[in-house]
Amino acid sequence: MLTKQTSYDNAESFANRLRNARFRFFEERLNGLPNRRLTVLDIGGFEQFWVARGYHGHERFEITVLNLGVEPTHYPNIRSVKGDACDLSDFTDRQFDIVFSNSVIEHLHTYEGQQAMAREVQRVGHYHFVQTPNRFFVIEPHYLLPWFQFMPKAVQLSVLTKTSLSRLKRMSREDALAVLDEVRLLSEGEFRTLFPKSNIYYEKFLGMTKSFTAHNL
Repeated sequence: MLTKQTSYDNAESFANRLRNARFRFFEERLNGLPNRRLTVLDIGGFEQFWVARGYHGHERFEITVLNLGVEPTHYPNIRSVKGDACDLSDFTDRQFDIVFSNSVIEHLHTYEGQQAMAREVQRVGHYHFVQTPNRFFVIEPHYLLPWFQFMPKAVQLSVLTKTSLSRLKRMSREDALAVLDEVRLLSEGEFRTLFPKSNIYYEKFLGMTKSFTAHNL
């Protein structure tokens, strides 16, 4: 599968165009925050995401990107740290002005893991902006196949390992099992339960809801 880093590099990709529209909504919400330096924790993000949007070297934003491993960074206002989205105990309550996360919470294997991340997001940030794909959108976004998320696991495994229908690639059995175990898409009801006091921004495509973003900006 394409990684998030790869999709950020392709400015003309469909996913990046939708991401840019979502980010414009995010920036509009920032206008209501105090005009001072803001600290941002990006869970599961990459430096290139912020560079592509002109935030490298930006005096107003101090950005921390958190991943399972430390990533190289090249700008004084962006740093990378190693961490676990489900356990942000290295950070204190309300340590960051904004916690930002793009298409990460669905990669935590279980609903319990997703609950843990949601709790931590709301604990360490004054504000949050967390996006995830809609489980009931017609195209499963990780495999780019219609209704793939509702197929039996045995059928999913067969499609991924015996055909190149998903992103024109055939996966090994080991890789396919790992990804199928990792991704758990959320319904709107589940997402609202995770962020009960948040506003929900609906990202639409052809009149259908492609993804949700929970925010309190």
